[in-house]
Amino acid sequence: MNRQTVRLNEHEVTPVGLWSLRAAAPTVAVVVSLNFPGLTPHTRDLMRRLTRSALQALVNAGARPVLVDSSARQLPDPAVTAAADGVLILGGGDVDAALYGAKGPVPHAYGVDRRADLYTLQLIDQSLGRDVPLLAVGRGSHLLNVACGGTLIAHLDTWHRHRGEPGHGVCVEEEVTLEPESMLAGVFGARRLTVRSDHHQAVGVVAPDLRVTAVAEDGMVEATEHRDRTWAIGVQWHPEDSHGSGADRRRLFSAFVGQARSARHRTPEASLLAA
Repeated sequence: MNRQTVRLNEHEVTPVGLWSLRAAAPTVAVVVSLNFPGLTPHTRDLMRRLTRSALQALVNAGARPVLVDSSARQLPDPAVTAAADGVLILGGGDVDAALYGAKGPVPHAYGVDRRADLYTLQLIDQSLGRDVPLLAVGRGSHLLNVACGGTLIAHLDTWHRHRGEPGHGVCVEEEVTLEPESMLAGVFGARRLTVRSDHHQAVGVVAPDLRVTAVAEDGMVEATEHRDRTWAIGVQWHPEDSHGSGADRRRLFSAFVGQARSARHRTPEASLLAA
């Protein structure tokens, strides 16, 4: 497969039903690096499937997704994200170790793109400053912690519990426990979930503005929530994985879109995205 074929095209992740949404539908800026460094046919297929599933889940919940490609040659104007009613940060490659103070080479590092990291951190800061609903998934949850002053574990000794074999583009199932008073516990109406994971890094020192709301069986942080924002959640697993629970995906994305709909009156700029 040549380089041109490996690259992921924006049109390949377009969801069904996008143009049938009402003009008043809340808008969600979806920040994702479609083509991070070292993309292989396996990771390309995984990125295509997960990104399209996330966009489809938003449409199914009644939101209009606006794709913001953090790997584009010309990065989208941050004003696009600033005009959205909600912001979704999706997964991808590893976060640049220098941004969270890691020393030395990172084992099994892949997909590092400092330019995309800095751009996404800017958008996270912008979104938290506006107090719009924010859902950060996978790598997004790592960047949320870094944006708020936390650190990451550069490589997990127990990585095999949290991801499939490197290069094969598959997630693994694992059990996570939710904090009883967390927003996530309210969304799912449960204390334990079976989730789909694909990560060899994890949240390390939790940022002061965040609190842990889910952990894996080995104690790894699996979700965080912002202490002072209305609805800002990071989940290390991949609820958008189409091979996982459709019911759980609908619960989380419906709750997120519901928050974006409620916030719409506070973001009059969103009409620019719906035009």
